[in-house]
Order: sequence, then C-alpha cells, then structure tokens
Amino acid sequence: MSSASPILGIDLGTTNSLVGVVDSGFPILLADETGARMTPSAVHYAQDGSILVGAPALRKRSLEPQRTVTSVKRLIGRRSGEGDWTPPYDLRALGTTPVEVSAEILRRLKAIAERALEQPVSRAVITVPAYFNDAQRSATKQAGELAGLTVERIVSEPTAAALAYGLDKLDERKKIAVYDLGGGTFDISVLEMRDGVFQVLSTAGDTQLGGDDIDRALAAHLAPPGSDPALFLEAAEAAKKRLSSQESTRVDLPFYDGKNSLSRELTRAELEKLIRPLLERTREHCQRALHDAGVMLDEIDEVILVGGSTRIPLVRGLVARVFGREPNTSQNPDEAVAQGAVIQAGILSGSLQNVLLLDVTPLSLGIETFGGLMNVIIPRNSTLPCKAGEMFTNAVANQRDMLIRVLQGERELAKDNWELGQIVVPFPPGPKGSARVGVQFSIDVNGILQVLARDTATGKDIVLEIQNTAVDVDDERVEQMIAESVEHAFDDMNERLWTEARLKAEELLPAVETALAQFGDAVSEAERVTIQAAAAEVRRLLNAETHDATALKAANRALDEATQELAVRLVERAMEESLARRGLV
Repeated sequence: MSSASPILGIDLGTTNSLVGVVDSGFPILLADETGARMTPSAVHYAQDGSILVGAPALRKRSLEPQRTVTSVKRLIGRRSGEGDWTPPYDLRALGTTPVEVSAEILRRLKAIAERALEQPVSRAVITVPAYFNDAQRSATKQAGELAGLTVERIVSEPTAAALAYGLDKLDERKKIAVYDLGGGTFDISVLEMRDGVFQVLSTAGDTQLGGDDIDRALAAHLAPPGSDPALFLEAAEAAKKRLSSQESTRVDLPFYDGKNSLSRELTRAELEKLIRPLLERTREHCQRALHDAGVMLDEIDEVILVGGSTRIPLVRGLVARVFGREPNTSQNPDEAVAQGAVIQAGILSGSLQNVLLLDVTPLSLGIETFGGLMNVIIPRNSTLPCKAGEMFTNAVANQRDMLIRVLQGERELAKDNWELGQIVVPFPPGPKGSARVGVQFSIDVNGILQVLARDTATGKDIVLEIQNTAVDVDDERVEQMIAESVEHAFDDMNERLWTEARLKAEELLPAVETALAQFGDAVSEAERVTIQAAAAEVRRLLNAETHDATALKAANRALDEATQELAVRLVERAMEESLARRGLV
C-alpha cells in the first residue's frame, strides 16, 4: 500500500455493510478477522453498558430483540414515529440515536480497514440510497464524522453500482438502468456512460421498501394466530433465501415461545403470492425514471441488479418484464455498491484516473412565493453540484421583512411540499416592489443544500445550512411525492393558474374602483357600465365555489381591456396636472 492514508469506500447498508480501498489500481473489499467481507449492520447494547457490533450483535437479536438494533438506516435522518415501521427496540430507552448507532457500525468498518491495511485511516466515501433526502444525507455524514472519519463524498447507491459495472468499459457508450432493491430501500436510476463519464439522467425510488418488508410479511404469514411475528423474522429471512434456489423448503422452529413449536412446508409459489404486491410497487418507479430521463425502453443497453433482494426469482422476472430484456447479473448484488464506493474513493484520491461521476438531485428545491405557490429554484434531476438563484421583491407596501420558506417537492402549491427551513430577511419599509432580495440555492456533490439570501440594498447575507435537521414530514411520503405530482398534475396546475389569476384580480379590482371613484368623469356612461359589468364578472368568479382558472383569466383580460381607455385618460390627466404645477401650460 502507499504510505499516504487511503480513502475508504463504504456501503453503509440496511442489513449488511462493507468497506474497501483501491490497492495498486484495483478496488478491493476488506475482510474482518474471520474472513467475512460483509458486516451485519447490527449493534447490541448490553445491560452492563458494553456494545457489540456486527455478527456478534446479530446473534443476540433473537435473545434480546429490545437491545439489538438492526435496520437503523430506515430511521436515520427522520423524526421519531415517522414511517410505517416500528422497530422492536426503543433507541431512547437505550440512550442512543440513529446517528450514534450508525457511527458504531462505521467505527467497526474503520477498525476492519485499519487492521487489514496496517495503518490509520480517517477519510471515507459513504453511499446512501439515491432517494435519501437532505436530512438523511446530512445525518449519514454526521455519523461518519462521529466515527472519526472525514466524509469526502456522499454517493448514491445505484450510481456507485454503475461505476462498479462500468470501470472496465470506459471506452463504451451505454445507457444503463440500475435496479437496486436492498434490505430497506429501493432505487432505480438511469445513467449514461461515455468516455469515462458517468452521468445520472434520472432517479426514482422508495425509501421504505426492501428485503425487510419481505421478511416481515413472511414472518407474519408464518406466525400462528396470537403469536408475535417478530419471533419468526430470522426463520423467515432464512427461508426466503433458500427459496431463491429451491421450489420449497421446510421451516422448523421448536419451542419458539418456550412451549409451542412450528414445523411446516413453505413453497416458492406461496412466497411469491405473498410478496408480489410489494414488488409491483417498484414498477411505476422504473417507468417514471425512464420518462424523466427521456429514454425509451429500446435505448437501454443494460439493466444492472443490485441488492440482495434481487436474487429472488420473482424480482428478476419482474425486471425482465418491465424493461423487456433479461437483467445483467454479472455484478455481485451484495458487493456492487461497495465496489462503486471504493472506485469513487479512488477517483478522489487520484488512485484511479479517467473516470468522472455526475450525480443528480432527486427532488426539486424552491421557495414559497406570494399566494402560497411553489417557485422551483433547482428542478429535480439537476446534475450535482449545482447553483441557481432568483430575485424577489416585496408583494405589499410597507412590508418590513421577507419570510423565505425553503421547500422540497414536486407539487405546484407550497402547502403540498415539505419545508426544510426558513430565513427572515429584514429591509426598510417602502412601496410595493421597492425591496430586492436575491435568493441562491447551492447543492454540493453530496446533495446537501445551502441557501443564501441577500438584501441588495444593504448587501447583507443570511445563510441557511440545511444540515443535521430532520425534514418535518413523514419520510415514507418521499417516494410518493413524484407519483402524487403526476396524479394531481392537472388539478395542481389549475390551482396554480387560479392562484395567479386571483392575485391579478385582487390587484386589479381595487385599482379600477379607485380610478372610477376619482376619475369617473373621464369615461362615458356606456364605458362605465362596461367596466362595472366586467368587474362584476371577475368578482363572481372569485367567489365561485369551483376554481375555474381559465374563466378568471379571461375575465381579468376583459376587465383590463375595458379599462384601457380609462387608463389612457388617467395618464393624460396626470401629465396635464404635472405640467400645470410647473407652470408649463
């Protein structure tokens, strides 16, 4: 090995984790003292205060499930109680957090690497699901830092898998779909590789769908009425794995609760019937990723399978039907992501040349504008890193500050998206449109967001770091956001158009009333009747139960046209009065 400290590549998985480095130009995964490359993502907190990590912790799960933490990846970056999964343990009772549990796993991986490399290591690349939001990415980075690692890069798992697939194909040009069904999450990414550049075109997924859900469904199926399904989890997982290569298997659990026993035959057909609805949920994400990438099915050159759950024959059959081709199984589904993390680490350290990775942000980012609308600053699937900004002004007179609500999501109305944070920008009160506030969004290569707001009059900057804070939203809805945006696209757009038309109408009506009151003699009676009728139609539509954006826009336009002559005469009168005051007429 080089005398310089290498950068580790780490796959921090829901079920298992792996660590590796680039050695002599080759990515290698490192084994522990028993020769195992995979470390179970399990941490056991004993009553005497001692902590076990990995395989020794996992062996404690059936004996002390309340003290053995597994699948913590499904909790990291989320508020307590979010999601549809309630673990058998209580982290608060154990005096720990998802970040601290993850840090214990990362410390173990760091120790494995230092033992294998015979030198200290302090830098790492860590992978996360492509659909991890900003809070989850930040929490993962924090866990790495807590474990004594400088996290050089957060990389999306499907992107890492594509790197592993394409390292020996740098001279080829291909479009690749990576179907990643792991222990706790599902991702689908469409990438293009050409001349050593790996560019993510789109990503979609479900942060609450994986092998864990299959295990729990099977455990509940196996559990006799009145028994605790948690007692059958390990047997369910083992049976699931056997049924990937066998048509049937026997499940034997003697004295599972101290007095009762279970012995029964389980068939692959039985398992497939049970889990088919879960797996079908991945289909729409695949279709959406293709649509967002602008790629037709026949343009996909390879479909790469990643994650242990893709060994299930039903999964492989589903992928073949969705993409119209047999999936590529050349990669070890358990190790592909870790291999990619190692490759990315090698790229950053300079050990690997001629490779460039371009990732994307999975959800749009923006702010709430006047009227409760979502104004997108950075659209989803923008290549990282990226930076964008806009200028905003005060919507009403004598406004003393501007509240900038930072939003993440795909819906047209602010209320339907998630708030990541807020900035209040103060400025001197003045007429409507007198203040100018610049807002800039910057997303780094890890997908972590920084928002800068600047009052252009004073040049004062206010910066909001969106880090180490959970999004105040049920995380299980992240994967539903784009689906909802498609489902409600027509209604959302109508509501947006309605809101814009309403704001225009609410600005127009008082101005017309004021003009008629002050300068009514400037128009004929017929013109007055026309203006009043047009204004009445605008009011009627504003107060209608149903929001007809098209009709309201047309009514606004009619009122605008009806007052054209009045507006001209008002300008002429104002000019005459100005000239008279200066003695020029």
